[in-house]
Amino acid sequence: MLRGVFVTTPRTVVITGASAGIGRATARLFGAHGDKVGLLARGSAGLDGAAKDVQNAGGQALAIPTDVADHEAVEAAADEVERTFGPIDVWINVAFTSVFAPFHEITAEEFRRVTEVSYLGFVHGTMAALRRMRERDAGTIVQVGSALGARSIPLQSAYCGAKHAINGFTESVRTELMHDHSNIRITVVQMPAVNTPQFGWVLSRLPRHPQPVPPIYQPEIAGRAVVFAAEHPQRKQYWVGASTAATILGQRLMPALLDRYLAKTGYSSQQTDQPVSPGRPFNLWEPRDDDAGGDHGAHGIFDDRAIGSAPQPWLSQHRRALTGVGAAAVTGALALRRLR
Repeated sequence: MLRGVFVTTPRTVVITGASAGIGRATARLFGAHGDKVGLLARGSAGLDGAAKDVQNAGGQALAIPTDVADHEAVEAAADEVERTFGPIDVWINVAFTSVFAPFHEITAEEFRRVTEVSYLGFVHGTMAALRRMRERDAGTIVQVGSALGARSIPLQSAYCGAKHAINGFTESVRTELMHDHSNIRITVVQMPAVNTPQFGWVLSRLPRHPQPVPPIYQPEIAGRAVVFAAEHPQRKQYWVGASTAATILGQRLMPALLDRYLAKTGYSSQQTDQPVSPGRPFNLWEPRDDDAGGDHGAHGIFDDRAIGSAPQPWLSQHRRALTGVGAAAVTGALALRRLR
């Protein structure tokens, strides 16, 4: 058995943000492996739907309404999972929220809330996992990151700040585990734009409906990458999608050019052509699935534009060999755009 990899089933898995999007798709995949899955999120309708998905796929499910911004609630949820299913083998942090608005239009309270959920929620989850895994010197933690944790874009300052913070925090924890010669593994999966329900309930002060920056990927692609990372956690990062690779490599090669490019395109690329009411409901403070038509599932409203397949596992395993090719491609593309 590889160090830090749990290949026997059923495993005990905890997923935060499990009621929709990437967390929901990931839960279904672990269920298909016959695993026992603890599902953490705020909305009961989405949690109930996720539990049915896991059970229908062949796994066992335990839905626990939890706000990851509340450290004590996360600890209580971890205790309940272990009482029900036994020691936690894999912990996956996914839960987040966001605000789509220029920074000067975001209040201090809103910025704090995004940070508490999208960054401190990962801290709380990692604390809860490590507190239990360290007793056994075994386990895997997967952080669901974003290309925006390497290259920030306009209109999402709070979310981008949280994703940057996750990378720095995780690197520190990883080196501490290495110092202790621990068998616990922690890895990050950097995601592209994904077709999740969040764009229908995110707090937005934009004049038109928010959207992920194309190209858009389906959540099942992200979910498969998370499962792969959980089973192969020796690598510190995995990149999902060509757009993630291009974003991270472009930031390394020519960040100033990306500044100018995003200043010109970042506003329009995050909005559709459909106007929205400035008073539409949002989920920053309370979940939206219970009062907005019930369970929304894993997918958002962009199915007709989303990419349904990607060679992610192979690319992840062979990323070192492909980095040089990708860097050359990014450099050429950006240079061509600059000339145009």
